Amino acid sequence: MDDDRILERERLQIELIRELDFEELQVEEVEEDSPDYDEDDLAAFRVTSHTRLSDNLGADELIFNPDVASLHTYLGEVEDTPNRIASVDGGTVLKLPLFYLEGVVLFPESTLPLRIIQSSFLAAVERALNQTNAPCTIGVIRVYREGHQFKYATVGTTAEIRQYRRLSDGSFNVITRGQQRFRLKRRWTDVEGFPCGEVHIVDEDVPLRTPRDAFGKLVPVSNLRGRCDSSKMSTFTPHRDTDEQSVANSEESFEGSLTLSEKRLHYSAVDSLMDGWTSSDDDQVVSTSNIQSSAAHSYSSRSIGCSGQDDKNESGNGKSPVSQGKGQKHYRLTSFREKTDLNRFRMAPRAFWPHWVYRTYDSYHLAQRAADLWKQIVGVPNMEAVVNKPDILSFFIASKIPVSESIRQELLEIDGVSYRLQREIELLESFDLVRCKHCQTVIARRSDMLVMSSDGPLGAYVNPHGYVHEIMTFYKANDIALRGRPVLKDSWFPGYAWTIANCATCETQLGWLFTAANKKLKPSSFWAVRSSQVADDMR
Repeated sequence: MDDDRILERERLQIELIRELDFEELQVEEVEEDSPDYDEDDLAAFRVTSHTRLSDNLGADELIFNPDVASLHTYLGEVEDTPNRIASVDGGTVLKLPLFYLEGVVLFPESTLPLRIIQSSFLAAVERALNQTNAPCTIGVIRVYREGHQFKYATVGTTAEIRQYRRLSDGSFNVITRGQQRFRLKRRWTDVEGFPCGEVHIVDEDVPLRTPRDAFGKLVPVSNLRGRCDSSKMSTFTPHRDTDEQSVANSEESFEGSLTLSEKRLHYSAVDSLMDGWTSSDDDQVVSTSNIQSSAAHSYSSRSIGCSGQDDKNESGNGKSPVSQGKGQKHYRLTSFREKTDLNRFRMAPRAFWPHWVYRTYDSYHLAQRAADLWKQIVGVPNMEAVVNKPDILSFFIASKIPVSESIRQELLEIDGVSYRLQREIELLESFDLVRCKHCQTVIARRSDMLVMSSDGPLGAYVNPHGYVHEIMTFYKANDIALRGRPVLKDSWFPGYAWTIANCATCETQLGWLFTAANKKLKPSSFWAVRSSQVADDMR
């Protein structure tokens, strides 16, 4: 246990929890439909489970500290690995030892514990620790069953070995952390018996506030109007920041490339837009001929205005109904221009789509929306620290969102920050029910979710036999049958005993029930459901 990562008072509390291992285990028999928990105590825990343990100590109760679960203390003492390197450039091709994990999807910045027992994989860890091109790095690929065959995902994540311990029997306990996505180009078996692969590191895109091509070839309206009357425009053009000025300078040749008809169409659209804002509801129905006349008149007025000549009424002093209507519209337009600050309209990019369309692909806007949904639906951990880093936030949510492994693999394979955030928002909004993958029985609801680790509602844990399980935790579950007796040894959550939990309908192992070894420890019980046994449909 690392003294630098845990406060002294927390460390003392962990020792108290570990002392429960020496007490006689007494667990009340649990009904399948009504697990043993105290509603009042559990409600308090659900609110404070993300706070530090020392803030919640009472005279005669112990509240489980979620920070303990994220440390994977069941692996024992581990040492930091030396000579680690930072992430490599996107597009780099590496040859790495590969770990095929069933039921596990690793994302950048997420933790993956491993227990290495097989001789071939022990050699893989030795190779990773000593290789020169990417020291302490392995590749993690999801494996899944399709009928009676195993299938391999084509997109995985590199994992950096950050801590490890060699045990007396020669096995390894390893804690790794996801680094970068990669695409698997080819794979083979090394002479020492472990799988290797040639991987292509994904060159991740940079989060943008607007799509790359949305405004790249468009210039502010003021650039197109400025040449008509520079002295007049100087009274309206505000001071622009560096980004706006650079856009204007880079697109200075845009106006010169427009044909006469394109200019006419552009000016007509601008005036029609301003005209529409000034018109009442009764004036919105106008004949096509009037619109065409108005557009031509607007363009003619601009052209003459640029040469310093006044517009002449070709029809003489007699005023037809059409000319009267045009005069009224011209008066409204003039009044609108005098009373309205047009700076923001002139400086706005001449974008093709409405603003809300671009916000749909604005990575920063999507990140804030996703963080708000996460806070509303899940609660912890808090996303505010990374909300201004949409790329990190998108992986952060993907690694912790309590959905099936196949959906998580889908999130891993999505290229583009905005597209990944869009999909995560859709999942957060629709997430309601947790079903058995095999029989579709509803086993839990979103409202039953309970965060037992500071890493979030979903995390990866490894058992003594080397099998890695990603689990989501709930304080309540339905239609689940228990098998066997509670076992305190090798528990992922110190102070809790685990019991195998099967689906009551199809008898598939769904996960475990964790029960407190001491009645003073809260919550008194909770359920851990394997993400690999959860159906994709969560509505």
